[in-house]
Amino acid sequence: MNKKISFFVLSTTGSPTKQLTISKGTLRAIGLLLSLVLLALGYSVYDYYSLKKKMPSTLLLRGTINRQTDEIASQRQQIQEFAQKINTLKAKLVDLNRFEKKIRIIANIEKASGQDGLFGVGGSIPDDLNPQIEIENSHNRLIRDMHEQIEQLSVAAVNQQSGFESLFNYLEDQRDILASTPAINPIEEGWITSRFGYRTSPFTGKREFHKGLDIAARKKSPIVAPADGVVAFIGLKGMLGKVIVLDHGHGVTTQYGHIDKALKKMGEKITRGQEIALVGNSGRTTGSHLHYEVLLNGLPVNPEKYIID
Repeated sequence: MNKKISFFVLSTTGSPTKQLTISKGTLRAIGLLLSLVLLALGYSVYDYYSLKKKMPSTLLLRGTINRQTDEIASQRQQIQEFAQKINTLKAKLVDLNRFEKKIRIIANIEKASGQDGLFGVGGSIPDDLNPQIEIENSHNRLIRDMHEQIEQLSVAAVNQQSGFESLFNYLEDQRDILASTPAINPIEEGWITSRFGYRTSPFTGKREFHKGLDIAARKKSPIVAPADGVVAFIGLKGMLGKVIVLDHGHGVTTQYGHIDKALKKMGEKITRGQEIALVGNSGRTTGSHLHYEVLLNGLPVNPEKYIID
């Protein structure tokens, strides 16, 4: 038989006003429910305090995540900017290569057969990188393409340097040749009295080959070097009397006969326009003048073909 428990609610006078009867089973159920409620409340309080303790570390972790997210975004932006710089550098290398080709065409300079193209033998210009690519989805592909193009640009830079070096060396040689070419008149105030070629000798009356130019000028007029060179000889040479010889390199020498006095010493370096001697009438001569010769690999050539002023 199910026992019951009665509860009496008393008034302020002590007399029972209400009676509540509950079975023991119901009472146990209510007690169990209250226990569960208290247990749940206790767990909630415990969980709250646990979360409260973890809150600082959670906030710190969240801050770290936010910073790392910002860093990743910044790094992705830097990667995109670097990709754009690679495109710009490649464009500049291509422009330099076009400029080199233009100079070679203007100067009629052939490229050496052993020199490769800008991006190697048969290498074509790589396509531009796309800095606006969705880097979240194509990060690895963009990085791989950047590495490949950096290697290609390294090859292109070496080849371009080689091209410019060969061009520079050629132009340097040409400049040296031009500087060594006897291109100006050795006497500023004088006039040609006898030209290069066959003539009648003023001494024998016979036909002879005249190896240079005879330039009449006042005695002790300055003689200037028509090109850069080195003094190779100073002394007497038969009928030419006192002579000074300049070696201009590249097989070119110039000889000045009948001089009065040399103004330079043996082995001294000379630049175009420097005074090297004074006009005289030493040797066999009919008057004060300069006998001027240009020799190419030891053979006399017409000096007038070199004078451009």
